[in-house]
Amino acid sequence: MTTRGVLYVHSAPRALCPHVEWAVAGVLGGRVQLDWIRQPAAPGTWRSEFSWQARPGTASKLASALRGWDLLRFEVTAEPSPTAEGERYSSTPALGIFHAVTGMHGDILVPEDRLRAALARSAGGETDLAAEIAKLLGKPWDDELESFRHAGEGAPVRWLHQVV
Repeated sequence: MTTRGVLYVHSAPRALCPHVEWAVAGVLGGRVQLDWIRQPAAPGTWRSEFSWQARPGTASKLASALRGWDLLRFEVTAEPSPTAEGERYSSTPALGIFHAVTGMHGDILVPEDRLRAALARSAGGETDLAAEIAKLLGKPWDDELESFRHAGEGAPVRWLHQVV
């Protein structure tokens, strides 16, 4: 069983680009050469995106391989498959990594224990419920990445397929 997904590297310093390729190649199990273009939203950085096809769980492996690099902004998505829900990972230097499970129409599926915890924090006066729900849906990450997404409109996409 395989799933498809996309890796969006929204911004990376030039020196980090080969390391991103090596990390992605390590996950996908083969040589990877990304097409890098300048990222106008952050001068001095580069962007790339590509599609992949592999086993369910590959999105989490890609996100794990790339997380923790302070100067890297990226997103990894995976489509749902017959054996697994879809996934979305977003990462920014300021916010760290966000993970969400997605349904067949792309909606974020929030587990009930996370909803209950958000309600408890809100009821306890720790935070505002609307802010908690925004975090559960990844809004802070979307807000930070939006200018980088628009800067990449019309960018070439390299479609990579691997059956594992």
